[in-house]
Amino acid sequence: MSNPLVHAFFVGRALAETVGEEIERNLTDAASELGKFDAEQRERLRQFVAQVIERANAAEESAMQGRTTSTLVKYGSQPSDLQATIDELRAEIAQLRTELQRYRNRSTKPNSL
Repeated sequence: MSNPLVHAFFVGRALAETVGEEIERNLTDAASELGKFDAEQRERLRQFVAQVIERANAAEESAMQGRTTSTLVKYGSQPSDLQATIDELRAEIAQLRTELQRYRNRSTKPNSL
């Protein structure tokens, strides 16, 4: 028969090794899950940013449709037709006033539920 003290020693050692392996496995799993979670959150953030940029670009494009592109005159240069440039600027101002009035009308109307 074996000595009970020797047997207890080996049981204790086996218990310590098993507990250590379980802790190591649990820590490895937790680190893996944390890494996976971090990667998923980064991907979600990237997709969110891409969606926001896409919506902003679409809104910008729809807002810019129908607008005339105004030509900026550099300082010191003379436009070919000053009266045409003035007329274009007046037309653009009128269009902006109309859009501003539409916006104000939409924002002051109460929402009906």
